[in-house]
Parts: sequence; C-alpha cells; structure tokens
Amino acid sequence: METERITDADIQALGIADEEMVWVFGRLANAIVRNTEMDKATALQHMADVMRTPFLYMQQWNKFRSMAVMVSEYRAAGKLPAVLNSTMHSEPLPYAVFGRKHIDKGAFEQMEIAMRLPIAVSGALMPDAHTGYGLPIGGVLATEADKIIPFAVGVDIACRMCMSVFDIPSNILDTQGELLKSLLMKHTVFGTGGKTKTKYDSSIIDRPEWEETEKLRSLKDKAYEQLGTSGTGNHFVEWGEVEVTAPNEAVPLPAGKYLALLSHSGSRGVGGSIANYYSRIAERKTTLPQHAKHFAWLDLNSEEGFEYWISMNLAGEYAAACHHEIHNKMTKGLGVHPVSRVENHHNFAWQEQLANGTTVMVHRKGATPAATQHLGIIPGSMAAPGYVVKGKGYAASINSASHGAGRAMSRAEAMRSIEKGDMQYELKRHKIELIGGDIDESPMAYKDINTVMAAQTDMVEVLAKFKPRIVRMAYSKERSED
Repeated sequence: METERITDADIQALGIADEEMVWVFGRLANAIVRNTEMDKATALQHMADVMRTPFLYMQQWNKFRSMAVMVSEYRAAGKLPAVLNSTMHSEPLPYAVFGRKHIDKGAFEQMEIAMRLPIAVSGALMPDAHTGYGLPIGGVLATEADKIIPFAVGVDIACRMCMSVFDIPSNILDTQGELLKSLLMKHTVFGTGGKTKTKYDSSIIDRPEWEETEKLRSLKDKAYEQLGTSGTGNHFVEWGEVEVTAPNEAVPLPAGKYLALLSHSGSRGVGGSIANYYSRIAERKTTLPQHAKHFAWLDLNSEEGFEYWISMNLAGEYAAACHHEIHNKMTKGLGVHPVSRVENHHNFAWQEQLANGTTVMVHRKGATPAATQHLGIIPGSMAAPGYVVKGKGYAASINSASHGAGRAMSRAEAMRSIEKGDMQYELKRHKIELIGGDIDESPMAYKDINTVMAAQTDMVEVLAKFKPRIVRMAYSKERSED
C-alpha cells in the first residue's frame, strides 16, 4: 500500500511560507516517509517540533537535522517569524462543567486540548456542549487579553439570535397563519449563495471598516448581496408564541401570550471568509502540535491580529444588520411595530474581566453572554420551547450560558437513525408548520431543552417562554453552515 504523501499545504500549515523552504522540506519529508517506516502524521509532528525547537534537532545526527539547520538560518535572516510561546501545558487547567452527564466524550477531549494552551486562563463547558471543530460547541475559553483564536470564535462569526415581540395576541398564529407564512416566504432568503434583491437599510455597507484591509474590501460586494439573508444548517426564521407571566425588561407587556418573530443566523459568507483567512495565518504564525493546530492564535499587537479584531467586530455588526433587515421587512409587512427586540451573539470573542479582576479574551463558541442583567435568547429545537433570559453574572461559567438545547446526535447519525415519518409526527403533535429543513434538524436530534435549562439556573433567570409555530429553514441538501 502506498504511503500517504506530504503536500505543500501540509508544509505551509507548519508556518512555512517561503517557496524554496516549502520545496526543500517537502522533498526531505517525503524521502523520510518513503525510506523509513515513519508514517505521515509522525513525520509532520517531528517537523512541527523542528519549527518550535530547532536547536534540539541540530544537536542530533538524525533525519531532521538538515531541516533544523534550515529553520535556524531562515529565522536568523528574518524569513521566518519568531516562534511564539506555543509549548502546551502537560495537564489541562481546571475548568467548570455544567450538565456533565449529557455532554459527549469528544467535547471533553477538545476542551482539555484548549485548557492546555499556554495562553489559556480559564474555561467552562455549557450544558448543551457537544463535539465541534476546534473548541467544542458550548465551549467558553478565556485567554490572555491580547490573544485571540479565530477557530475558537468559529467559522460562522457572530452567529446570533434576534426576537421581535408584538402586542398582538398569539391566536393570530391560528387565525391568520397564511398571512404570516406569506411574509416569511416573501422576506426571507436561505441557502449558501442566497442574495436579496431589495434592502430595507443598507447603511452597514457604508461603514469605513470595509476599507481597512484588503480582505474586507474584497468582501464588501458579497456583504451587500447577502444582506438580510439567512444560512443553512440550524439557522431559521420563525413565527411563534411568547408567553410572559409578568411585564419585564425583555417583554414589557401584561401577563399573556403574544406574537413573536425569532431568527437565528450569522455573518454569512463574510464571516466564513474572514474566519478561514485569518485561521490560516494563525496556524502559520503559531506552531502547535497537529492535534491542537485549530487553536492557533493571533496577537492583537500584531498587524494580522489587529486586522482580525477589526474584521470580527465588523462581521458582528453585519450579522446584526442581517437580522434587522429580516425583522424590519417582516414588521413593515405586518403593519405593526414590535414593542421590544432582544438579541445576542453566541459565536464571538469579547475582552472582559474575570471575577478576580483579570482582563481576558473570552471566546464563546456556541454560548450565550450572561453577565448580570444581560438579556439573551436560548432556543430549543423546532418543536421545543426557547427562553428569553436575563444573566446572573455567574463567575464559574465565565458569565455565560448555553446557546440552545445542543445536539444529541450528529447530523450524519440523525439522517441514519430518524425516520421522516417520526419527525413529521412530532411536528404535527406540536402544531409546527415547517418550510424547508431536513431530518438532521429533527427535534429528536437535540437534547431536552428543559434538562439543559435545569443545569443553568445559577447562570440565567427565565423572563419569557417562546414556542415555535411557523418555521422556515434552508431546504435539504444544503451544506450546513452552523
């Protein structure tokens, strides 16, 4: 059986950009793999170690000595960046876990890699946590204040929730369901390449930050085209019923059941492009073991780090503008202004202070900010309730809460194990009309939202309960963005 070849991309992922060095390293590495029993993964790990500590390999007459000499010479000539402190801790720092028995093994493994990073300060796993890409979904990671990890923010930068509440009795969902459905069909666009033809307010495109970097300039036209669209996967726009027991800061209405509009999506192709671009730069600048490479960070004091910070924050503003486009168009079509709007990011990074006063960079990948008095939304599945909440500022969770129910099954597992008829039965039982979607978003693919909420009573106070009724999502066969 032929040994897997080490490619130029593998070499570049180690932080090597110089073409001559990529060629020499590739030739030497493939010769080692071809002529010895060493496999590709082992060779790449040795090469990562050569990049980190070349002097150790220079003292030995072994297969990698010539690479080590080259690294040392190139670094001295300024052709390679100085090595950042990337020595992993031998043991993970302690971190808080909520709802432990409902969290899969993969999420713990990913969190423990994160807590071994030399820049890690604190961490927590939310009760909806499950295996993700890099940092687990539902993972909260506090790092040194001037270090930011693009993949700990996530590919869908500023994926967020937005709810508009109307002073309209919820029975409109039964008496004028066709009107509400027609507004959804007219004013929402789903799919990877989705574009909108008309804009309610495109002023976000006039922001000066779009001219700050070459990457942002290249994304400006796409941002305009996709403004007001939604993504794929678990992204949705839905009408439903919000129930309050007493007026509060989120829903300033008497006790009762009212019409509400809820949306979930992020910064679309703009955020994905920013995430992938700066993650590749981070992996070149910060050398980590192969299994930890997605935790590569950028220093905000560097040009690339500052660019990512500007880009991430602009993506956050853009994601908010996309939600506002949808809600404003739907509100105009309905002819009634909402009495309140509640919204929050749950894929983002913020500079905050821990309870002990330490300033840190808090990465929340699939986690809701829950500082004291902070309002947010924690949705369930399409057939389970969601909750409007107020944060309690719980120090152990790093002022965070879950971002939803969390997946109990991977998408692939759900497609294999859930029957379409069973999903349709659940939707009918809960009076849900679904437009789009597929089995991978079936209610049975998610954890019990009530169990998740019970595990975070120290983190949030529930202000209102939301029940979905008319749900629109991307059609099946669309690649998941979430």
